[in-house]
Amino acid sequence: MKKYNTFLFGVFFANCVVFSSCAANNVGKTIEEKEQQAKQVQTNVYTISTAAELNALSLQPGDKVVMKAGEWKSQLINFKAKGSPEKPITLVAETKGAVILSGNSNLKIDGEWLVVEGLSFKNGFSLKDDVVVFTKATSNSRLTNTSIENYNPSDKTIDYKWVSLFGKNNRVDHCSISGKTHQGTTLVVWLDDQPNYHQIDHNYFGPRPDLGVNGGETIRIGTSTYSMNDSYTTVQHNIFDKCNGEMEIISIKSGYNKILNNLFYECVGTVTFRHGNHSEVSNNYLIGNGVASTGGIRIIGESQKVADNYLYKVAGTGLRAAISVMNAYQNPELHEYWQVKNALIENNIIVDAKEALVLGAGKDSKRILAPDGIKIINNYIINPGALLVSQDHATNLVVQNNQVDGASLASGFVKMGSDLQMSDGIWQNKTVLQQPFWLNTEVGPDWKKDNRSFIFR
Repeated sequence: MKKYNTFLFGVFFANCVVFSSCAANNVGKTIEEKEQQAKQVQTNVYTISTAAELNALSLQPGDKVVMKAGEWKSQLINFKAKGSPEKPITLVAETKGAVILSGNSNLKIDGEWLVVEGLSFKNGFSLKDDVVVFTKATSNSRLTNTSIENYNPSDKTIDYKWVSLFGKNNRVDHCSISGKTHQGTTLVVWLDDQPNYHQIDHNYFGPRPDLGVNGGETIRIGTSTYSMNDSYTTVQHNIFDKCNGEMEIISIKSGYNKILNNLFYECVGTVTFRHGNHSEVSNNYLIGNGVASTGGIRIIGESQKVADNYLYKVAGTGLRAAISVMNAYQNPELHEYWQVKNALIENNIIVDAKEALVLGAGKDSKRILAPDGIKIINNYIINPGALLVSQDHATNLVVQNNQVDGASLASGFVKMGSDLQMSDGIWQNKTVLQQPFWLNTEVGPDWKKDNRSFIFR
């Protein structure tokens, strides 16, 4: 019996040794795996003082580059790298807003999954290149929390852009872009033969004076050359404050774009479907306050949608009316005026406009083709100077159930009911009350508070 117990104890001891050894091995493997994982997520943080130091880095996914606070005079920042969805590569200011790119500085974003944050361009101008460029090879990258302010050459005829968006799936957000006085569009989305799906959101576009010439748009999406191509760009939750560069505040020159929930405050110009088809301008606020030549929404092209916008005291007429539907050329070139077909204009609220609706706007010896298949339905129009102006006879026109107060009724218009109520200082449909986005949403850099005052006079 004693020998048997000794035998059992030996077996038990051996098993414990084996078990302990296995457990130790398992723990060892777990530690090794965790160390390996830690190595994989380990990132490098580099602090730099010049563009040359950035160029010397070999950046890997997850790396972070910190630009030291201070003035960076005439520095050409070339941020070239490839991050990943899980581990983007970031280029950030040591203190947001305290990295001042002055002199002839500019920025090139060139790669994949890159983020630039917290820079300030001022006290200078670009010599030849655009101020910020997302290159053609750039995708899934972002410029955020950055400002470009009064970055102008002394010669106002010099034409360059402040932001050029090439590539695919890039984003410009929470930036402040203000005071462009020389020629050239402020921000351009450039197209090729593929959609680019860019996003422009939560930016403050500050005052821009009237140039007196063409080419002063605040945003242009596309070009005449690629105007029949689709972009799928979204412009959302931005403020356009006195952006008066030229007649077109936003010029849509491509297909399938969305201009959603933006504020256009006292802008002497229009949101224009200039070229391309199947785009949408919805849920925007266009506040003219009776300022001369303030405009609304101008429609050209096919299958455009204008819905749920609020237009207040727009003082323009004809091409600058609250909603203007243009005449077209008979056989247009790409850069000319194409016929409006199958436009939908619905659920807009138009208050105290000089001209609420204009059909056949711009009719002349060349623009002879009237709009076709227009639907004007379920809009609300209060105290218009003129309710509906027809400069040409639109074919297949549907005008239905538009409610009017303060004007003589016409076919398709009925007396205003009780659908609307005043909320947050604007007329809104009782069933869909919502606070204007700029009252509860951060727009522009979190480190910079622009001098803004949006009063409805």
